[in-house]
Amino acid sequence: MQFLELRRNLIHTVLEMNRMDINQGTSGNAAVRVTDGFLITPSGMAYEDITPADVVLKRTDGTYESPNGLRKPSSEWRFHEDIFKDRSDVNAIVHTHGKAVMTIACMQKEIPPFHYMIGLAGGDTIRCAPYQTFATKELSIVAVEALKNRKACLLANHGQIALGNSLKQALSMAMEVETLCDVYWRTLVAGGPTILDKNQMDEALKKFNKGYGSAKAFVSSESK
Repeated sequence: MQFLELRRNLIHTVLEMNRMDINQGTSGNAAVRVTDGFLITPSGMAYEDITPADVVLKRTDGTYESPNGLRKPSSEWRFHEDIFKDRSDVNAIVHTHGKAVMTIACMQKEIPPFHYMIGLAGGDTIRCAPYQTFATKELSIVAVEALKNRKACLLANHGQIALGNSLKQALSMAMEVETLCDVYWRTLVAGGPTILDKNQMDEALKKFNKGYGSAKAFVSSESK
């Protein structure tokens, strides 16, 4: 079977999303770049029931197939496809509906620099894309824009998208964003956070750009 190991990794990733409590049910999805397109989780299947033969290959020519011939790609395939087209540095995408992420997304708020770890996502904020109906081209357009120079964004009244050079990296980013959202809403309940100023965030970003943990520019490819 073509890309067997990547298919297994994709299944492991969505199972981990639920195990880590950053997603529930079949609400999220994930994709990984391959030579002629990308592999993506199938539409409407419980993660624990997905086999490598159920994982869908979505090709750059618009066609798709699963090895067993039974599955369609996740209904959110559009933003996965458009992000891969826009971002040559990205090889994996994770989309989750975590409780903390949804809390902030339903407030239609970007995450400000209340904590230096915001910089892990590539800037001094984590943007929130304007609301658009799920599984539409319009949602894809606003998601791509919110991800400019970023490795994660929120989707208003929806969830989050996290990027990486590998599925492991994208999943780690999704977990970090969930944690930041969880702490952020707690600070809002307590009266609001103290925001770091530009100089403080610039200094943090310099350290991230020099290679702190997974914040360093993507350096390996899981799809090769």
